Amino acid sequence: MTETVEKLAGHEVAAWLRRHPGFLKQFPDLALTLVVPRDDGPTASLASYQLEVLRDKNRELSRRLSDLGHTAQVNERLAVRTHQLTLALLRQSTAADTLRAMAASLEEDFAGDLVRLVVHRPVAGLEQAPWLQVIAADDARLAPFRDCLADGEPICGRLQAEKNSVLYGDQADQVSTTALLPLPGVGLIAVGSHDANRFYPGMGTLFLRMMGEALAVALQRFND
Repeated sequence: MTETVEKLAGHEVAAWLRRHPGFLKQFPDLALTLVVPRDDGPTASLASYQLEVLRDKNRELSRRLSDLGHTAQVNERLAVRTHQLTLALLRQSTAADTLRAMAASLEEDFAGDLVRLVVHRPVAGLEQAPWLQVIAADDARLAPFRDCLADGEPICGRLQAEKNSVLYGDQADQVSTTALLPLPGVGLIAVGSHDANRFYPGMGTLFLRMMGEALAVALQRFND
């Protein structure tokens, strides 16, 4: 019974202090005598404990600010590269040159280890391109990609073995993760990486979508 009363009294004191945060200003001597237990060392005065908490919060805020700054810089570089890619695609005078520009940019500007493009119709001048496959939309090989081709949602991370096999052929075992961009009515763009942590589920896909839309619009100029 005594233990229950003490616990309730403690909660009541804590609740009262929360409603009166300026209480210790009236009794500074009490603030100096209060001690706060620490998990990793001896007790500390309330003032020093509060100072330590503030320092921890300041360090955490500084870390978050640094992370935000780094993310902003990365996004700015991606935005510039995506804009440059869009301009490069629109400058091309043939479908073949447009696809070449796309593949080259993904490999050079976006550091893709293995870049693969799949289109549904043959493209004159690219019959021997090692990074391009022509697979009709109703081909059974594209069955594993049916859902993503229908909704156009990018996929990042590890792909199933059958998908890797279609995209990368005999080099499938070299790919750990992939950024896959389906283009409904056009085909697929795959950027494979040897790094198991390069692409992962949940990562942002805004710039992937923008690149895919730019390619689809650029190719529309050459439709019969």
